[in-house]
Amino acid sequence: MSIHEQMAAMPNRDAEGSSDAGQALVQVEYFTDPLCSWSWAFEVQWRRLRYECAERLSWRYRMGGLIASWRSYDDPLNDIRSPAQMGPQWFEVHEMSGMPLDDHLWQSDPPASSYPACIAVKAAERQGATAVEAYLRRLREAVMMERRNIARHDILLAVAQETAAAGLFDLDRFCDDLDAAEPTDSFRQDLRDAAYYGIGRFPTLILHRYDGRGIVLVGYRPYEALKAAIEHLVPGITQPPEMPPEELAVAYVTRWGRVVARELMEVLGYTDLDQVEKLLESLVASGRLIRTDDAPIYLNCS
Repeated sequence: MSIHEQMAAMPNRDAEGSSDAGQALVQVEYFTDPLCSWSWAFEVQWRRLRYECAERLSWRYRMGGLIASWRSYDDPLNDIRSPAQMGPQWFEVHEMSGMPLDDHLWQSDPPASSYPACIAVKAAERQGATAVEAYLRRLREAVMMERRNIARHDILLAVAQETAAAGLFDLDRFCDDLDAAEPTDSFRQDLRDAAYYGIGRFPTLILHRYDGRGIVLVGYRPYEALKAAIEHLVPGITQPPEMPPEELAVAYVTRWGRVVARELMEVLGYTDLDQVEKLLESLVASGRLIRTDDAPIYLNCS
């Protein structure tokens, strides 16, 4: 089955971990991987789309299984066959997207596989959309910004503990689910569906309209391309917020909980990252936001 951009009839699956589809005009199956640097870069556009669509959009994460093992991994498009070759690609992603990335991971402690992290995401998914969203985000931050090897069981549990400490899911249940068969079975189904659709690149979005028609978007895209695709399905579905930059910045951080400056630069419509950082630091100084000490992440004050 071709995954070039096209109108297509796509099956629609509701599952645990999906956002509320009851009011949604468009539903999204998002094929991704916690170890995919382009998916991390795509957080900028993906978050903005959901913010501007609000309850008119629902979604479900599907794990693509980027790296089973380095013995079998081969990416001829980017000429990557070993961990050492992944670092330069991460550097390129950082340069192109502006998202913070620490490519030294691939020299210091390269992950042997992305499968353990994918299964962990499916375990978190069993607690619902809020839990899987929070856990997947922390996994991405841990590997992309903090140079932590998310192929390791202890790191997966540590990230779960950090997510649970924020009050976003049940750690004991996660530990039980991680050792159960269901998350692995769910991940295998994701792999089968990705193979059926011919999906080999991430991020890949399958956008379903309420009447079953859909569009497939493959790879990292600027926001205007993403917006054009979803507006083609449902005109007027995106509704940009109208508020002063300071209020929008606080509202956006409050919505997502943890935000980097590049994400705010997108939704504010700024072209200069320094300008965004000055705005954020002024909000920190006034006590409206908090900046973490170990990474350039901004939090709300609640």
